[in-house]
Amino acid sequence: MTVNTHSWGDALKSLCQRRVVAMLFLGFSAGIPLLLIFSSLSLWLREAGAERAAVTYFSWAALGYSFKFVWAPLVDQLALPGLTRWLGRRRAWILVAQGAIILSILTMASIDPAAGESSLTLMAFAAVMLGFSSATQDIVIDAYRIESAEAELQAMMSATYIAGYRIGMIVAGAGSLFLADWFGASSAAYDYQAWQWTYRAMALAMLIGVITTLMIGEPQPSRPRENVIDRQDSARFILLFVLAIGVFVAVFFYSGGIASDLKQALGQALSNRFLAAFLVEAMRLVAALCGAWAMALAVVRGGVVDYSVVERTYLMPVRDFFNRYGWSLAWILLALIGVYRISDIVLGVISNVFYQDLGFSKSEIATVVKTFGVLMTIAGGFIGGLLSIRFGVIRVLFAGAVLSAATNLLFMLLANVGYDMTWLYIVISADNLSAGIASAAFVAFLSSLTNISFTAMQFAIFTSLMTLLPKLLGGYSGSMVDTLGYPGFFLLTAALGIPVLILIIVTARRFDIREHSQ
Repeated sequence: MTVNTHSWGDALKSLCQRRVVAMLFLGFSAGIPLLLIFSSLSLWLREAGAERAAVTYFSWAALGYSFKFVWAPLVDQLALPGLTRWLGRRRAWILVAQGAIILSILTMASIDPAAGESSLTLMAFAAVMLGFSSATQDIVIDAYRIESAEAELQAMMSATYIAGYRIGMIVAGAGSLFLADWFGASSAAYDYQAWQWTYRAMALAMLIGVITTLMIGEPQPSRPRENVIDRQDSARFILLFVLAIGVFVAVFFYSGGIASDLKQALGQALSNRFLAAFLVEAMRLVAALCGAWAMALAVVRGGVVDYSVVERTYLMPVRDFFNRYGWSLAWILLALIGVYRISDIVLGVISNVFYQDLGFSKSEIATVVKTFGVLMTIAGGFIGGLLSIRFGVIRVLFAGAVLSAATNLLFMLLANVGYDMTWLYIVISADNLSAGIASAAFVAFLSSLTNISFTAMQFAIFTSLMTLLPKLLGGYSGSMVDTLGYPGFFLLTAALGIPVLILIIVTARRFDIREHSQ
């Protein structure tokens, strides 16, 4: 393994670079929408008197984050008339995504969910549009970050982006609740105008990202001309995408009633409703994906879209990855991507329940975990960025994996100690610092794997893959705790980090970030 290192002075100087600072503000722009879809919106709906069943509409808003790799090729290759010539390919797409986010938030602000079922449905569609627009912004900002800096600077770019993202989440989460309260919203007396002005304020906060986009420079283009879709094929390719997504949504939506009945029947047959729910939802997802694939295949075979266009946009990015690294190393890298965050994510699913079971109040959890913990994550991100520049990404990647697994053992101690604010601060400090360090190094590592000829598509695949298995296992964290107890569960999550360390060691022997960055 070859490790590229720099002095502490070089590491600290990187913090002052214009492009590094710009990522702080772009991260802020990316962090605003997420909680406006989930936690803040759920409180608004609750105050408006929406039934719990109606809130399930809003799970659709998360689809944009889970399947953003599907339309990443559009972002990666299609030019926007007028804007691309004026701003460049990346900045044009960032600006369009930010405009769509602002429009979606303002649309949500114009809808009173207490006005009836039709208004609640409109709110759901607006939330889905916000999720789609926000995921698109994430795709382009990731591509912009990778293309605008060399591999050695990616860890610090990631650290400032993560810091900005967390700050944006605080503003959209705690900040929006404070504003709603200040404008007069309360659970006792619903006030639509209070929430309306709150969401308008969040739309206004997005202007920070818009101004940043207009001030930053466009990365130097490096895409081969033959990999770019020309205008003649653009409209047809968009039609292919819209038809495929339409079929996916239709199958997923209309299968809901059948899925509910099947869950109940299968749950009784297996005597495990959690496993039944997972199997049914997996089949539902596969059916929707097969439907979308069949539609895309029919459109291509019908001659509406040239197969070579589909090959360049979807197949070439995948083929390029395996060609660059070879089949054996490529699968090792994908395995590492898929399991690197497994210890943190599996534990994180049940963490809030754990704190409540120990007797911590909601206000104590909000203060220590949601506020102090976020600050520690930001600090860990900057530390991880500095360490990656000083000692190299692979070394910090390994250290982050060790710390992430080891800090899970501290939760075992907290489980034995019980209610103790001092111990809670200690555990949250260690856990969030290590998570911040690991995240900064991991994002830099993913960036180094990306070929800038297919930046958006490849990075979107990586970020989707990195949460797939951990979230799948996380869904069973409650059952694991019921079986093993909290100490046994935390020991298991720590043990899950051992395969990660082995994969990093194997990777380090065969992979050099400087050689493979392009």
